[in-house]
Amino acid sequence: MALARRAIIAASQSVWLREHAMRWKFVRRASKRFLPGEQFEDALAAARELAALGIGAMPSRVGANITVAAEANAVAEHYVRVLAEMRVANLPGSLSIKPTQLGLDLDAELCYRNLMRILEAAARFAATKNPGIIWIDMESSAYVDRTLELFRRARATHSNVGVCLQAYLRRTPSDLESLLPLGAAIRLVKGAYAESPATAFPAKSDVDDAFFALTQRMFADDSMAAGNRPALATHDARMIARIVALARAENVPQSRFEFQTLYGIQRELQKRLARDGFAVSVLISYGTYWFPWYMRRLAERPANVWFVVRNIFG
Repeated sequence: MALARRAIIAASQSVWLREHAMRWKFVRRASKRFLPGEQFEDALAAARELAALGIGAMPSRVGANITVAAEANAVAEHYVRVLAEMRVANLPGSLSIKPTQLGLDLDAELCYRNLMRILEAAARFAATKNPGIIWIDMESSAYVDRTLELFRRARATHSNVGVCLQAYLRRTPSDLESLLPLGAAIRLVKGAYAESPATAFPAKSDVDDAFFALTQRMFADDSMAAGNRPALATHDARMIARIVALARAENVPQSRFEFQTLYGIQRELQKRLARDGFAVSVLISYGTYWFPWYMRRLAERPANVWFVVRNIFG
């Protein structure tokens, strides 16, 4: 499994594959399971379908590592327009955004200003319609410190911002401890970037153990008393069952945490959790720069490859 994951991550970084595979019909056909379309309108249609099932949506335009200020500013403006469209559709205004989309590689202040534009638009949205969280996504380990600094600055003035932590990074328990006093929205994922064994756990079992241990910490009495709201991003039914049992044992109300999944994966599980009264949000990606994103989604759980195979030949 670890070998398969490394191979998939390597494929996500291949310039040749990015330029060619996106044109292959079978790749485009397979990707539609996880990507409803390249335009925001496609994501919005998927969000409406999920809303009818009592499931929230987090649109996220794929792409990263923007190094031209005008392009970073355009991304921020795009997300402001997205929030307006979601308000019209009466959908919760949650988004998931990579800091490097907003110009972090170019200038930290530019990135911060663009994030603030989005947060202020979301705050206006929350005042008139359904509130939501603007999630700052986490990229590779080289960005962790800058991303957490960005989050802390934003959190000082806006409560409608959350941040992502990656369970496979060995540093994450320390990062989590530093965030808990803020009483913030914290999204926990497993992680899907190429990292050295010194930086990240290479074995799936170790990542799973870390994910559950971090969840336990967020469910602890002092974390709940501080106002933290965990968002647990996993498609693993056994992990979800463990988390549900943990929440009951620790008397953590369903309203104090949520499960997050990706569009197109474990759809029946998403529906069942929503029917059982759990908050469920689905990340819906869209955009033209989808191949690296798509391959990293497969790398997060190589068993997802079987979904692709069935979609191609089914």
